[in-house]
Amino acid sequence: MFLKRISLLLKGHEDVSKYPFTIASIKNLKELQLEKRVTFFVGENGSGKSTLLEAIADKCEFNTAGGGRNNLFEVDQAESALGDFIRLSWMPKATNGFFLRAESFYQFASHIDELARQDRGIYDQYGGKSLHHQSHGESFLTLFQHRFNGDALYLLDEPEAALSPARQLAFLRIIHDLTEKEDCQFIIATHSPILLGYPDADIYSFDDGEIRKVAFEDTDHFQITKYFLDNRDRFLVELFKEDEV
Repeated sequence: MFLKRISLLLKGHEDVSKYPFTIASIKNLKELQLEKRVTFFVGENGSGKSTLLEAIADKCEFNTAGGGRNNLFEVDQAESALGDFIRLSWMPKATNGFFLRAESFYQFASHIDELARQDRGIYDQYGGKSLHHQSHGESFLTLFQHRFNGDALYLLDEPEAALSPARQLAFLRIIHDLTEKEDCQFIIATHSPILLGYPDADIYSFDDGEIRKVAFEDTDHFQITKYFLDNRDRFLVELFKEDEV
């Protein structure tokens, strides 16, 4: 474990009527304890989970456009609005790690190609070839298998975006090996009930204007998915039913 605690630091002169404090879960954040090697952030889009994850990446000096400390490239709107207002408590501080932004992974892959024009050995960290020459799902797994290694903090924003259910299960094995054998820590923002099923992980919900710990079975992701699989026909009838006049 590296990152132990996340604290919101307000000095009293911040304009809390502006972003990111217009997000209720962020405005109401005081302190968040991290007690497990794997922590999940869940919530609807706009609930603040990606905003906080990006702020953590900023404080870790990872590229907030995606990547680690040495990946210097930019994409629009990749700056952290929250980074200046949080404090991270470490034991010890992690200097190695990676921030995955699924939405800007294409730009990250292009950045690696630029580096490879000077040193093709860079591809050894990514399966031996350009990430653009692999399918989306293959490139994600290649990153996890070859770029991720021990004594590091990994911040992942919706990694399931490119992973089929089978590859999500393969990713769970990668998480297990990296946490149990190589002392890694993961913080993952996700909508995937498969990933959320990772054993002995903490899950924090950002819904309802606060950040609170929830059980896997109490997440909307689990309940809605289970209800749909158990009652597909009934669910679809209700979903498509015309409003009664």
